[in-house]
Amino acid sequence: MTTMQTRTVVVCELARLIPGRGVAALLPDGRQVAIFLTASGDLYGLSNIDPFARAAVLSRGLVGDVGGAPFVASPLLKQRFDLRTGVCLDDESVAIRTYEVHVADGVVHVNP
Repeated sequence: MTTMQTRTVVVCELARLIPGRGVAALLPDGRQVAIFLTASGDLYGLSNIDPFARAAVLSRGLVGDVGGAPFVASPLLKQRFDLRTGVCLDDESVAIRTYEVHVADGVVHVNP
C-alpha cells in the first residue's frame, strides 16, 4: 500500500477483490479500513474496528442486503453495519466511520 496523492491511499488491484468479501487496509496513520466489493460491483469502505467487540474484524464479516441496504455483519457479535453510512442496523445510536473508495486505472484507492 502506497500513497498516490496527499489524500489517496492505494489499496490493491480491483481484480484481487472478491464480490461479497472484505479486505483490510492499513492507512499511514495506523487506522484500519475494511474495503468491500458487493455482488453488484459497488465499493464501500468502513472502519475495520467493530465498536461492540472492540476488535479489528469487520473486513471478515458477512456481506448482505436488507431492504435495499447493503451491510456487513460483524463475525463476532453479528451486529450489522450499513455499508453506505456506517450506521448499525441493530442499534442506530452506534455508527462507524465510512471512507470514500474509488477505482482508477484498475486500482482501488481510499481517501483517509
